[in-house]
Amino acid sequence: MSSSPLLNELIEALRCLPGVGGKSAQRMAFHLLERERERGLKLADVLQQAMQKIGHCTRCRNFSETPVCALCASSSRDRQVLCVVESPTDLAAIEQATGFRGQYFVLMGRLSPLDGLGPEELGLGLLSERLAEGEVEELILATNPTVEGEATAHYLAQLARAAGIRPTRLAHGVPLGGELEYVDRGTLAHAFGSRQSVE
Repeated sequence: MSSSPLLNELIEALRCLPGVGGKSAQRMAFHLLERERERGLKLADVLQQAMQKIGHCTRCRNFSETPVCALCASSSRDRQVLCVVESPTDLAAIEQATGFRGQYFVLMGRLSPLDGLGPEELGLGLLSERLAEGEVEELILATNPTVEGEATAHYLAQLARAAGIRPTRLAHGVPLGGELEYVDRGTLAHAFGSRQSVE
């Protein structure tokens, strides 16, 4: 703790970032004050603007400064394929790593009753409305392979089937270039249980 209440407040504020504890927050605060005051002011300004102006897209729930984000507004995206992800981070990973040209729906979490996250918090009413529009033919379930992610995928698959839409799940298992002896037991068991025919 320092003798400056404002410095203590800055350190405490920096601790809200993921993976930032007391020591890291202190290092960041000292660095900004010692060497990067101008960039610190720029950071504060951009952070304030982002907190005030970035909301959620009314179609997919991704972060957006406009009511409908650029991905949803794009006429070059395939509206018949909808990929459901847990977070904007997952959406960014798919966009960067694949050639996926469909649209997205961002849950902003996964079903977790203990954390107070049910269908309403995940926007599943909005998703049901999109599925009822009749454009979507395939719903790609790209939730994480955790217990909550699998439960969420199961729930979403039921929603899709009820709307007459084909649900598909991302493949899980042995990573490309991986060797079986180094793959953990859970991943190997899942991959073995989800094996497919070779064509």
